[in-house]
Formats: sequence, C-alpha cells, structure tokens
Amino acid sequence: MPKTPALATDCIIRDGAGRVLLVRRKYEPFKGVYALPGGFVEIGETVEEACRREVREEAGVDIGALQLVGVYSDPQRDPRGHTVSVAYLVRLPGEVTPHVGDDAAAAEWVEDWRKHALAFDHGQILADAEDLADTLP
Repeated sequence: MPKTPALATDCIIRDGAGRVLLVRRKYEPFKGVYALPGGFVEIGETVEEACRREVREEAGVDIGALQLVGVYSDPQRDPRGHTVSVAYLVRLPGEVTPHVGDDAAAAEWVEDWRKHALAFDHGQILADAEDLADTLP
C-alpha cells in the first residue's frame, strides 16, 4: 500500500438551543484546548461509524443521522502529520448531558464557540457548518 495521510473524522453536535458540544483535549497537541469530538478511523470501520464511536468515547453521547459538512485536507492542519478529516453535523433532540470519556479532559455545551481558541482547524469547520445547521430537522 502507498503511504497516505491519516484519516480522521470530526463532529459538530448542536442542540435545540444552538449550542455546540465541545471537548477539552486531554493530550497534546492542543492539550486543554476546546475541540470538536472526533478522531482517527480504525481499520474495518466506515468514516460514519468512526464518527459515532469517537463521539460516544469522548463525550458519552449517542448520535444518529449525520450530515456531511466537508473534507479538510490541508497537510498542515495537524502538527502530528498530514491528516484528512471528514466532518459531519448532527442536531440532538432534547436535553443531552455529555459525559467525559477516554481522550477528553472535559465535554461541555458551549453557547458561543467564537469566544474560545479551538484546536486544529475546528474554527473553520464550525464556521462552514453554520449554514448547514439551519437545514437540520
């Protein structure tokens, strides 16, 4: 097999009040900084399965239908190396309380993500998802 970029997924999770679920990274890079829940796709799973697994592992939340936001492939987006991320958007019905998981130091609803520094290119991903959020049921 050829040497290729790592494949990852990120998830924008919004609630009915328009808040975004963010995690604080437990490890470097960006230790302690807000990030979207997500991570690397494992061998044998789809990107969608990886997205749902990572959200469950990092924030203790089960998600359903995913809407594609975009593919983020800038070779400089991750200081660990060239990583391509497939980003999805989902809206959760009702109140959901996140529970911090394995790779996260915290998981919480954030009302205005623009007030915070975000890891990687997650600010761009969130900005790209804003128009799509209005189309979710």
